[in-house]
Amino acid sequence: MMSKVSKEYICLMQLHGAVPEDQVKKVCSEFTGPIYQKPPLRASVKRRLRVRRIYELKVLEVQGNLVLMQVHCEAGTYVRKLCHDIGLILGVGAHMKELRRTRSGSFKEDSTLVTLHDLKDAYDLWRETGDEAWLRRAVQPMEKVVEEVPKIVVRDTAVDAICHGASLAAPGVLRLTSDIKKGSEVALMTQKGELVALASALMSAEEILEAEHGLVARTTRVIMEPGTYPPLWRKSKTT
Repeated sequence: MMSKVSKEYICLMQLHGAVPEDQVKKVCSEFTGPIYQKPPLRASVKRRLRVRRIYELKVLEVQGNLVLMQVHCEAGTYVRKLCHDIGLILGVGAHMKELRRTRSGSFKEDSTLVTLHDLKDAYDLWRETGDEAWLRRAVQPMEKVVEEVPKIVVRDTAVDAICHGASLAAPGVLRLTSDIKKGSEVALMTQKGELVALASALMSAEEILEAEHGLVARTTRVIMEPGTYPPLWRKSKTT
């Protein structure tokens, strides 16, 4: 799932020739919005032309032929290819020298990431004192992962059936976000905001709101343990 959310990077690009700083900033600003990209030769995906969106490209610093940039982009964007294309437009060529991911969806480098040492210290503190504050900061709830994912809130009566792998039918829908498209990944949530499962939408948000019967989302991965909510559904009897 995290592979589908937007990303933010700090990138160090090296130009192959001298270019005035104002020209570098001007050209970089032209790469915001939808851009065409073909994955590089070393990519693990099929090399076909595709469109990816650059939400923001900010030049932080220019020293000689080195350009430090902050790039906020759609998942699947190749920053290495972005640097190459910027170099082509500048007329001198360029390559990516260093890259660091600073954000993936709602997970930010400066606020949610912890080291294994931090996690161990938080665990040891909880074992010794019972204080779980640092452990709660180090271990994020599953719901954090789906903060940017379209959501369908399901009725309590449908939760346990979904936990057993059932798909979501229209009567089980309580409310939903408006950004659901047919075929998109959605998070099925309880009324309390608990993550029940991941699913693939079989209808758009508008179609789901109008549906009175039939399946609206196919469950792809169950997160909540069966039995967390009472089984208010009937299993089919075998004879």
